[in-house]
Amino acid sequence: MTAAHEIVQLARGKERLTALEFFDLIFEDYEGFHGDRLFADDQAVVGGIATLNKKPVTVIGIQKGRDLQENLQTNFGSPHPEGYRKALRLMKQAEKFQRPVITFINTAGAYCGIGAEERGEGEAIAKNLMEMSDLRVPIIAIIIGEGGSGGALALAVGDEVWMMEHSIYAILSPEGFASILWKDGSRANEAAALMKITAQELYDLNVIEKVIPETKEGITLPQETIVQYMQQELAAKLTVLAQKDVETLLTERYERFRKY
Repeated sequence: MTAAHEIVQLARGKERLTALEFFDLIFEDYEGFHGDRLFADDQAVVGGIATLNKKPVTVIGIQKGRDLQENLQTNFGSPHPEGYRKALRLMKQAEKFQRPVITFINTAGAYCGIGAEERGEGEAIAKNLMEMSDLRVPIIAIIIGEGGSGGALALAVGDEVWMMEHSIYAILSPEGFASILWKDGSRANEAAALMKITAQELYDLNVIEKVIPETKEGITLPQETIVQYMQQELAAKLTVLAQKDVETLLTERYERFRKY
């Protein structure tokens, strides 16, 4: 069994598929949208419309880069408030046109710079939480790498939350946990084991609904196999969610988060 601190490193790996790559591999006819209609286009948050089995969906993701130039463009996957507002704009558009929403999350957390605070980072995250809780279309959220704090939760108020096998979901990083608890960030490996942040641990705790396998019997699965599995599972789950009336959908979403 892979140790928690090893999964942390795998979740942060530069070779992991990005949100945009998942859009291209899982869906067809992806068309990206830009801007929050208030301030700017945050490239840390990407999204638009696409089709899955010829049915329209809205897809939103947090984008990380693979090299320094890409990471500078995407702010290392740490969204500004305008990124979350762009995501909300796309979700409200999806509600208007009755398209299900699928989010792909990979962030260490929302950007905590002065400009982000001045433009209302906390308010933008809080509004997403509120609006997603009542969004009248199905929502599936998938953690594809790091799922850090409110920066991840702002896109993860879904009817179901899934995680890749080598991903993490936590209120803060193991380094931050160790720094607060022991005043020693070098104990991050020890913290990771205590925090219960891996996909299998969170599945066992009923925090998430599905673990997307990346290995089988210790051997890494081909990318095509993982993508095909995700396509099939998303199509099947959206079919189930689409059969529920809106009030049932919202009630079950509410109860899902209240049980914590």
